[in-house]
Order: sequence, then structure tokens, then C-alpha cells
Amino acid sequence: MVRRGLLLLPILLLAGCKTVGPDYRVPEQAAVNAPEAQGTFLSGHAATIAAPLPDHWWQLFNDPVLDGLVTRALEANTDLRVADANLERSLALLGVRGADRDWQGSLSAETSYAQRSAEAELSHVQPPRRQIYNAGLAFSYDLDLFSGLRRGIEAASADAEAAVAARDLVRINVAAETARAYADVCNGGYQLDVLAQAITLQEKGLELTRVLVKNGRAAPYEADRRQGLLEAARARLPRLAARRENALLRIAALQGRTPAQADPSVLACRRPMALAQAMPVGDGAALLRRRPDIRMAERRLAASTARIGVETAALYPDIRLGASIGSTGAVADTLSPLTNRYGLGPLISWTLNHRAARARIEAAEAQTRADLAAFDGTVIKALREVETALNSYSAGLEQLSDLDRARGEAALVARATLQLRRGGKIAALPAIEAERDLVTAELAAAEARAATNDDQITLFLALGGGWTASAGKAEPPNP
Repeated sequence: MVRRGLLLLPILLLAGCKTVGPDYRVPEQAAVNAPEAQGTFLSGHAATIAAPLPDHWWQLFNDPVLDGLVTRALEANTDLRVADANLERSLALLGVRGADRDWQGSLSAETSYAQRSAEAELSHVQPPRRQIYNAGLAFSYDLDLFSGLRRGIEAASADAEAAVAARDLVRINVAAETARAYADVCNGGYQLDVLAQAITLQEKGLELTRVLVKNGRAAPYEADRRQGLLEAARARLPRLAARRENALLRIAALQGRTPAQADPSVLACRRPMALAQAMPVGDGAALLRRRPDIRMAERRLAASTARIGVETAALYPDIRLGASIGSTGAVADTLSPLTNRYGLGPLISWTLNHRAARARIEAAEAQTRADLAAFDGTVIKALREVETALNSYSAGLEQLSDLDRARGEAALVARATLQLRRGGKIAALPAIEAERDLVTAELAAAEARAATNDDQITLFLALGGGWTASAGKAEPPNP
């Protein structure tokens, strides 16, 4: 019988070898393949260029403190630790899947002092009591004729690559949020300084107004009005100071530190961040290759496509090659011809009721359609986010340009009134008013600069830069 089974095996191999399920490729109708998604962006500004986005985009601000903050955050962020652990888990599961393609072996050994049941063997004579044993070694190898195992490895490999993309997505968010928090520290410090100048000038103006009121040269309500303006300016100080402190706490949390471990030296920054060059934005094709969420969605589609093959393989027989050797019997006859045994031949299992298997195939196909829709949605979302960020950045730069011109005009007026005051042609109060207008214009420009920094970071985040993994990080093997 063994020889007959071995003779039938080549026939089964020739007749049954077949790869089931669809071979994965990005569907032609996918949004990522649309020509409109590959070209230059619709929105733009003179301050942007089509050059490739550098991996470490925050270095474009030419600020060593920012560079150090981002580096420490990428080394110790707790969300990144979770993402790394999830990646290691996916790689381990991929290893489990790969082990299914190897020879499987088992070793067993047992012994006991026993007596068989006489009545179980239709006997009325009490069997002897004796020490018996059972030992054996068995091997098997799944031929995977219909590629169910291979499809499973494909799915696990795609899952691992999706985990890599998920980790990269966390990295770009950590880098962007660190830069955003640092920008809040710097812009908040600058706004506090400008506001302090405005308060000083308003205090001088209030003192002069009180003198004028005392001498009957101004109505009393003028002093009340200036007092109200001064209190309104002072009321802005606590909120700006709290915003800086909160930004420092955000930086500490991004670095995996408690609030007590926050580095107060970061608060020394009191100048807005400025790009050392025009912002490089690349094009649509580079964006679609770079964004980790797009890569993650595509890998999930690949995994669900492979799982169709896994479920389809259940319609066909599973054929394994097996071999075993062992010895079973009384200890007194150990390894004798009476106790030795062996076996060699194929093992075929086949579930004939295919209703459940076909239902699982339909479920896998539905999941693939859902993942394709999610993939398209991710591509569309990425393009929308970049265009929106470019529009906001362009509008913010125009606003900042107008406010800078207004500040320049206020500076001219302040210089002119100061010269007139020194020449004795006007009183002190108009000169102070002109200086206060200049500070007010500077404060408006400072707020616009803070908004521009936020727009820049939002655009960098939308472009998907900054996810390049540091050396030593685990990557999934090629499937």
C-alpha cells in the first residue's frame, strides 16, 4: 500500500499543482495611477519650488536647538515605541507564516506501568501487568500545491510592510508636532517682547494724559480710555506666557518626559523661525511615493488580495509528505522487531463541503474592494491636504507681506514724529502715539509670522517628509 501511495504521488503533483487567487498588482483604475495625481500641484507661491523635499525638512529652519529637539523626540517618543513594538510583532508573525513552509517534526516519548482491559478485548482472562513505553519521531512537509501557504506569507509580508509605514507615519507626526511646539515657544517669546514694548509706551502715554487732564488740557475720559487700553494689553500677557509654557510641556511629552523633566532652556528662543530657502514641495508623483499613509493603504490592499488566495486554497486538497519511526510495546522488548514501527507516505485532507470556504472567499473579495476604496480615499486626501496647505501658506505670506508694509509705514511715521519732537515742533504725546502704532503694527506682523510658521509645518506634514528611519531599525524582508 505504501508503494502504491508513492506511485500515485507524482500523478497528484502533476494534476494538482496550481496557484490559486489573484496575483497582486496596483489596479489600473486606482486613484494613484491617475495622470492628474502625478503632476505639479495646482496651488503655489513664489516662496515654493518644485525641488524634492529633504528627509529632514526641519533643518531648513537652520536652528540647532530645533534639530536637537526633533532628534530626541524621534529617539524616545512613546507613540514611536508603540509603533516599533507593533512592527516587531508583525515581523514575528511573518516568521510564523514562513515556518509553515519548513519541514515539521515532532518527538514524543512516554512510559507507564499498565494493565490492558480484558473485557475491552472480549476476554475473561486478566492480562498481565507490565511496564510499557511509546517513543516516536515524525516528520511532515506540506507540498502547498495550491499556494495557500505562499499566499499566507504574501499577506503577512504585506502586513509587516504596512506596519513599517504605520511607524513612519508616527515619525512624521512626531517631527511636525515637535517643530510646531517649538515654533509656539519662539513666536510666543517674540510676541511677549513686542507686547511689553507696547505696554511701556501705553504707560508713558497714560502718564502724559494724566498730566494734561490735571492741567485742564485734556478731558478726564481720555485718561480712562488710555487706562482701559493699557489693561487690555496687560490682559494678553498671561495667555501668551501660558501658551509658551504649554508648548514646553508638549515638547517634553513628545520626548517621552514628564512635565518635571521639561528643559526650561528651550524658553530662551524669542525669535520666529524662518526658512533658509524657498520651501521645496516636489510634485504629485513624489508625494504619492513618499506619504506613509498611502504606502500603508496600498500594502493593506496587497494583504487582502493575497488572503483571497489563502481562502481559495481551502477548496482544494491539502497534501503532505509524512514519515515516522518509533517503537511501542513492553519495556522488556524495547527496540525489538516486535515493537519497532515506521511509516512513509502522503497524507491527503480535503473538505468536501465548500459552502463555508466560498463564503470566506466572498468575504475576502469584499474586504479587497473596501481596501481599494480606502486606498483611493487616502490618495485623494493626501492631494487635498497638500493643495489646502499650499493655499493657506500662500494667503498667509500675502497677509504677512501686507503687514510688513504697514509696519514699514508705521516705522516711517514714528521716525518722523521723533525728529519733530526733538526739534520741539510737536508735543511728546503724538510721538508716543506714533511709537505705539509702530509696536501695534509689529505685534500684528508677529502674529502673522506665527501663523506662517504654523502653515509651513502643516505643509511639511502634508507633504509627508521626515519619516526616514534611523540605522538599526527592523525592516521586513522581501516576500
